[in-house]
Amino acid sequence: MSLTLRTISREQHLAYIQSLPAASHMQVPAWADVKSEWRSENLGWFDATGQLVGAGLVLYRQLPKIKRYLAYLPEGPVINWYAPNLEDWLRPMLAHLKQQGAFSVKMGPPVIIRRWDSAAIKSGIQSPDVKRLRDVEATFIEPRAFEVAERLRRMGWQQGEDGGAGFGDVQPRYVFQVPLENRSLEDVHKGFNQLWRRNIKKAEKAGVEVVQGGYEHLAEWQRLYEITAERDHFRPRPLSYFQRMWTALNTEDPNRMRLYFAMHENEAVAAATMLIVGGHVWYSYGASANHKREVRPSNAMQWRMLRDAYALGATVYDLRGISDSLDETDHLFGLIQFKVGTGGQAAEYLGEWDFPLNKLLHKALDIYMSRR
Repeated sequence: MSLTLRTISREQHLAYIQSLPAASHMQVPAWADVKSEWRSENLGWFDATGQLVGAGLVLYRQLPKIKRYLAYLPEGPVINWYAPNLEDWLRPMLAHLKQQGAFSVKMGPPVIIRRWDSAAIKSGIQSPDVKRLRDVEATFIEPRAFEVAERLRRMGWQQGEDGGAGFGDVQPRYVFQVPLENRSLEDVHKGFNQLWRRNIKKAEKAGVEVVQGGYEHLAEWQRLYEITAERDHFRPRPLSYFQRMWTALNTEDPNRMRLYFAMHENEAVAAATMLIVGGHVWYSYGASANHKREVRPSNAMQWRMLRDAYALGATVYDLRGISDSLDETDHLFGLIQFKVGTGGQAAEYLGEWDFPLNKLLHKALDIYMSRR
C-alpha cells in the first residue's frame, strides 16, 4: 500500500476525526489553539486512491536561539498503528518533519498494552510483595502492542530512559478508565465499591447538587483549582489557559468541553472539566474546597459526569492519569485508590517515543531538560 503525506487544512483534519469512533482530545485541530505557544501543523496520510486515511496534529517548539524544532504529536498521530507496514506510515512523516526543521520527533502512540481490572488492582494493593501495577498480573494483554513496540525499535525510535516507568513521558502512561460499552447504567453503578456507593448516597442526602457551568463560571473554577493546587503542592495553570481551552475547543465543537460544579447550600465545593471526542469522554481537571468534604461532593460530581457521558453514547469514561505505585505510603496512592472505587480498569499505554533526527541536538536537549 503506497501512502503519501502532506499538510492538510484544519477542516480536512476535523472532518477526518469526526469520521472516527474516537481520538485523543490532543489530536483535534483546536488543540493547537490551546497550546498557542507552539507552532502547529495538520498532517494527512493519503492512500493510492487519494483518500485521507490518517491525520496528525504536530506541535513545534523552537530550541532557544536556533531555528530548529522539537516536533511533538501528543497521543498521536491518528493512524493504523497495527498496520504490518508501519514503516510506510512513519517514514514519510519523519522526512516531512525533518524538512520543517525538526531535530527530534516525540510521539505518543494511542496503543494500549495491558489492562488490569479493579479486582486485580485490589489484590495487588493487599499483597505486601507488590509495589507497582506492573508487578500485578494483567487481566488483559494486547499482543499486537508488543509488535508495534518492536517495529518502532527496529526503525530507530527510542523509548524514555526510565525503561517505561512513565516519568520521562509528557502524557500519562497509566490511565484509569470506566468502560461503558454494552453496559447498563445500573451495571456501572453496581461496579462501584461500597465506599463509592455510600458516598454517592451521602451526597444526595446532604443535598449536594451537580450543575453545569459556562465560560463565565471559569473564575469560580479557578478559585477552587488554586485551593487544590496549594493543598496538593502543584503549580496551577492560569485562568487564561482554561479560558483559551474553553473558547478554542467549543468553537470547534460546541460539546467538546464541559464544566461541572458540585454545589452545597449554594456554594461551589468541587468542580471538574470534561472533554468529549466521539465516544471517548475524559474527566480532565478536578478541584475541590478544603471544607465540606464530608458531604462527598467529588463522588456526586463523578457519578453525574459518568451518567452524562453514558447519555452521550460514550464507550469509555476516562479518569486520566494514575501513578503505577500501589504502595500506600506513596503520596500518589490516594489517586489510584479514589479511581479504583469506580470499578473500572487501569490501562497502560505504549508510552512516548523519540526519534532523534539530529543526534547531537537531541542529546543537547536531553541535557538541557534534565537540568531544568
